[in-house]
Amino acid sequence: MNRATKTIVSTIGIILGLSGLDHGIFEILQGNLRTNDLFIQAIGPAQKMWAYGTEDAFTIIPNFLITGILAVMVGVALIVWSVGYVQQKRGAWVLFLLNILLFLFGGGVAAPVVIYPLAGVTASRINHSLNWWRKVLPEKVRPALAKVWPYTLTIGIISLLIGLSIAITGFVPGVDIKDSERILGICWSFVFGGGWGMFLISIVCGFADDIQRMEGKA
Repeated sequence: MNRATKTIVSTIGIILGLSGLDHGIFEILQGNLRTNDLFIQAIGPAQKMWAYGTEDAFTIIPNFLITGILAVMVGVALIVWSVGYVQQKRGAWVLFLLNILLFLFGGGVAAPVVIYPLAGVTASRINHSLNWWRKVLPEKVRPALAKVWPYTLTIGIISLLIGLSIAITGFVPGVDIKDSERILGICWSFVFGGGWGMFLISIVCGFADDIQRMEGKA
């Protein structure tokens, strides 16, 4: 098993699960109300903290309460599967199915559509050779890359959590809550630049670490 690859996939899977919990809890708070549309705002008017603090989602269930409960359940399942079972033979396929359920049951749009592909593609390499990457990554740079992934992964986690916090609360130190466009830009910078970008770098560096271990150089 490629341990660095598995750790990175598990981490991204946990982030996906937390997205489900986040959206689900706010949907539950809206109560036993009809959604009236496939695309919904997980955060209702009573909990909304700033102009863009709506946490958009998609659901095939026309009820906020039931949608929220299902989102939380799928979120928990994603976390459990990512931590303990994603390395199994059908682990990547189950991760894919859980992500589909997360999207269909109100677990958000950005995480299932934008973040998941990083985990989905990488999960297929947990128990497979990395021969293509061995050819792509020059032997001279692999040792340096192999040392980097824990740090880039940590930066990615912190950045995504900060982005999630801003998305919900709109709070950015030193920025007026009414300056919503600027806050939104900062939020997406943390989510995509610091989060998605660092996860992508972590995947490449994790492959380098696993190649080093295969060759007995770690």
